[in-house]
Amino acid sequence: MKTQNHNTLDTTSLTAGQREFLRHQKLQKWYIFWSRIILFIGFLLLWQTASDFGWIDKFYFSSPSAIAKLFWHDIQDMSLLNHIGITLLESGISFLLILFFSVLAATFFWFYPSLGKMFEPFLIVLNSLPKSALAPLIIVWLGTGLRTIILCGMSVGIFGCILNLYQSFEQTDPERLKLIETFGGTKLQAFTKVVFPGNIPTFISLSKVNIGLALVGVIIGEFLAGRRGLGYLIIYGSQVFSRVSFL
Repeated sequence: MKTQNHNTLDTTSLTAGQREFLRHQKLQKWYIFWSRIILFIGFLLLWQTASDFGWIDKFYFSSPSAIAKLFWHDIQDMSLLNHIGITLLESGISFLLILFFSVLAATFFWFYPSLGKMFEPFLIVLNSLPKSALAPLIIVWLGTGLRTIILCGMSVGIFGCILNLYQSFEQTDPERLKLIETFGGTKLQAFTKVVFPGNIPTFISLSKVNIGLALVGVIIGEFLAGRRGLGYLIIYGSQVFSRVSFL
C-alpha cells in the first residue's frame, strides 16, 4: 500500500514539462514500432506486386505468397521443423562447447601467463582465418557427420572467444588482486572472488555473439557435410533450383 502511494506521489509530482517529455518519448517509441511494421508490410506488398505484374522473374525471386504456401506445406509434413530442430541442436551443442572450452582455456592462460603469451599469436592467426577454409580440412580429418558439423560450428567462434575472455581476465583491476594478495589469499581465491565474477558482463556479451557465430558455423558445416538441417536444405534447393509451383 505504501509502495502504491509512493508511486502515485511520484507521478503526480511531475511538472507539466516532465509529463510532456514522457508523453513525447512514449509517442516516439510507438512511432518507431509502427514505422517498422509498415516498412516491412510495404516491402512484402511491393515484392508481391512486382512478382504478379512480371516486373521480376518469379523463377529467381519467387513471391511472398508462394514462399508462405511452401512454408505451410513444409510445416504440415514436419520436414522443415525436423531440419530446423537438427540445426538448432547442433548450434546449441557447438555454443555450449565454445563457452566451456573458452572459459577453460582463458582460465588456464590466466593462471599461467607465460603460456598465454606463447599461444596468443597462434590464436590471433587462427581467429583471422576464413572459417569456411577450415571446414574442408575438418571433413578430411573426421569425415561427414554430426561431429564434423559441430566442430565447424565451434571453429567460427572459439578462437575469438578465448582471446577476448583471456584479455578481459588480464585487464582485471590490479588493485583488487593486490588486496586479495595482501590478505593472504591464493591465486585461486583471486580468480573465484575477483577475476571471474568481475568479468561476467564480458562473458554474457561474448555469449550473445557466439550463439550467432555457432549457428553460422553449423550452417557452413551443413553446406559441406550435412544430410539434414537448414544448411543442407539451402544447398539442395540451390542445386535443384527448387521453387514453389502452387500458383
